[in-house]
Amino acid sequence: MTGEAAWTGRRAILHCDLDAFYASVEQRDHPELRGRPVIVGGLAHERGVVSAASYEARAFGVRSAMPLRTAARLCPEGAFVRGDPERYQEASDAVMALFEEHTPLVQPISLDEAFLDVTATAHLFGGPLAIARTLKALVRERLRLVLSVGVATNKLCAKIGSDLRKPDGLVIVEPGTEAAFLAPLPLSRLWGVGPATREVLEGWGLRTIGDLAAFDRVPLEARLGEHGTALAERARGIDDDEVVPEEAPKSIGHEHTFDADTLDPAQVERMLLRLSEGVGKRLRAASLRGRTITLKLRVAPFETRTRQRTLADATDDDLTIFRIARQLLRDALKDDRDHGKVSPVRLVGVSASELVAGEQLGLFDAARAARLNAALDAVRARFGDEALDRASARDTERRRFSDRPPR
Repeated sequence: MTGEAAWTGRRAILHCDLDAFYASVEQRDHPELRGRPVIVGGLAHERGVVSAASYEARAFGVRSAMPLRTAARLCPEGAFVRGDPERYQEASDAVMALFEEHTPLVQPISLDEAFLDVTATAHLFGGPLAIARTLKALVRERLRLVLSVGVATNKLCAKIGSDLRKPDGLVIVEPGTEAAFLAPLPLSRLWGVGPATREVLEGWGLRTIGDLAAFDRVPLEARLGEHGTALAERARGIDDDEVVPEEAPKSIGHEHTFDADTLDPAQVERMLLRLSEGVGKRLRAASLRGRTITLKLRVAPFETRTRQRTLADATDDDLTIFRIARQLLRDALKDDRDHGKVSPVRLVGVSASELVAGEQLGLFDAARAARLNAALDAVRARFGDEALDRASARDTERRRFSDRPPR
């Protein structure tokens, strides 16, 4: 099997890495730097080191951790900037939030890279390969940055894959091909092979990961001990390391920015229903429920309003989330209506917080809702999110806020 079908019943790990992150943020935010070699870390005459270099600068041999003065000699026409950690953190937070929309199992490694375990949520989004392509597109469209992704059954192969075809790479290591994927690569690509270990291995005539995989484990373990055992496993593409989030997610949410500001409350409600369904799906996939539902609304020109309600019983039900969010939406717009005006809506979002582990359902109504949600999830996973529409979505086509002022 190939494609998405190959991942059925298999672990699916993504390694996502933003290309030349600091330098790319500078080029994004300063149009005059686009297409130029950008070197982040300080000015050319200063005694610091390079924090990041754009691909244009790398063509001159500039690398991270290189002294700035060396970089200036290699690339005298480069644009040297000290950098802005706050902007980099803001961009990183936005990217990690995109990742968390697709799985609660996100393990950040640094500001610009993270492992994602999408095994449990892949069916909600069309499969792990679809998630990888979607994330690349979202990062480009929403944040104007470039993401490279490796997809594999383990962290080792996913990480190596994401590094191979930068920038803007997508490398897929299908289940069962891990050893073959690694075999032709140099030993330096393998985790745990530093200069000292490589010297030992090359002394035995080993040059590639495949050479190491075929090598007798006895002398390897005798010389390197447990480290040798671990290297032998990795060389064969074996890595059981788990994706461990820094902490449990504090909230699960979705938001949407309209292409053009809208005065149509029915359009906003339809989108709110879609967003509520997305939140419900992700809650159920993570076996979580939320006690607090929060609405986020941005109206023109740039005013953000939030409303929230805390429930007696936590929920993962789409319609419960939607009904509460819809009332919060009306509350958020009530002052405008009372003053005879309508605010153009730019963005709407809904989230669930105060998350708790899913509980055993005892009431017949709750159990019926759970079965319905499970059935909807299964159909949409197979045929797409547009395959089914609740009656609520069609109803909003005909409805307007009952207390909307006359024009």
